[in-house]
Amino acid sequence: MEAQDASLAEAGERRIDWAMRSMPVLRAVAARFEATRPLEGLRIAACLHVTAETAVLVGALKAGGAAIALAASNPLSTQDDVAAALRTYDIAVHARAGVDRDTYYRHINEALDIAPDLVLDDGCDLVNTLHTERVELLDGVSGGCEETTTGIIRLRQMAAEQALRFPMVAVNDTRTKRMFDNRYGTGQSTLDGIVRATNTLIAGRTVVVAGFGFCGRGVAERARGQGARVIVTEIDPVKALDASLQGYEVLPMSEAARTGDLFVTVTGNRDVIRGEHLAEMKDGAILANAGHFDVEIDVRALEGMAHDVHLGVRPHTDEYVLADGRRLLLLAEGRLVNLTAAEGHPAAVMDMSFSAQALAVAWLAAERARLAPGVYDVPADIDAEVARLKLAAAGIAIDALTPVQAEYLRSWRLGS
Repeated sequence: MEAQDASLAEAGERRIDWAMRSMPVLRAVAARFEATRPLEGLRIAACLHVTAETAVLVGALKAGGAAIALAASNPLSTQDDVAAALRTYDIAVHARAGVDRDTYYRHINEALDIAPDLVLDDGCDLVNTLHTERVELLDGVSGGCEETTTGIIRLRQMAAEQALRFPMVAVNDTRTKRMFDNRYGTGQSTLDGIVRATNTLIAGRTVVVAGFGFCGRGVAERARGQGARVIVTEIDPVKALDASLQGYEVLPMSEAARTGDLFVTVTGNRDVIRGEHLAEMKDGAILANAGHFDVEIDVRALEGMAHDVHLGVRPHTDEYVLADGRRLLLLAEGRLVNLTAAEGHPAAVMDMSFSAQALAVAWLAAERARLAPGVYDVPADIDAEVARLKLAAAGIAIDALTPVQAEYLRSWRLGS
């Protein structure tokens, strides 16, 4: 371990301990894993955001008997003190905040050097690297889990083209992940990152949210809750109608660009904000991305339009001055604003997502021999178990079906 790591490890320990306080479900899973050792002898390569919450997940997997190599799933999201602390737990961490693209992929390859039995991914970069650059390792990989919407989009396309060589579990598609992590976690942490980077007042501002999936819905709700006028842009007519019926103004980006003060992209697609939109924006408009990759805002177009660039006018805020004097503010280089300018989702939210992830890994370890390559949903009983454990930790009780009710639901013969 490097001297710099050693000096950071104590701070990382404190950060991990703080996160662990709000993760009772994952603590319970870790205790179960320590007793049953469902991952005994397995090697896991993971490409995840290296945060305190991820450290708690990695600790649970290690308690289950796994050897783990961890790389970052974003060049700017690594908490270096957490990485240092994890190294003291005998976890091979290949991550550092602020690395360039080449180093980012070198770290992924270093994690893959463990020759994994299972993989964990957040955005599909590790799985993509396995299928393009490290094909010699594919026969040894018997399955994996994907954490985020963008990654699952890529995996489903791989499966459709029969390119995916092993089963992948779509952790992102659980109800607990979509409803709580994507909606409440992304909503809160995105605004947290924007406010930390700019110290702007949300109340009274016009906030344009591009995309009204669970993540976009969360951002829109939190912005409206802070007093913003919220405009939604969408390509999906059903989601656009949903946004309209919830009281949001729905416009094409070409129109929203003229009135927005703050723009947040949350789509999983590229070029959502393009040069023609940038040309219409008002002086001082703020551009932030909460989608996984840095392609939703066309940063190259912005650079080409800029007459002058002032990097770091505030932490994680760069100012692009256009030829006519208008200034556009780009946050976090167009990367994930909530993990670059803030700390990502609250630990209480990640408790559910990472508990589902850990239980899905254990299920996959047991079932992998009979699963064909493809994308699989997390078993419904795992999702329900995570929710039950979270309710129990919060001291919340719910009803149960009576035998008569259960029989009624099983029978088609009983009518009115």
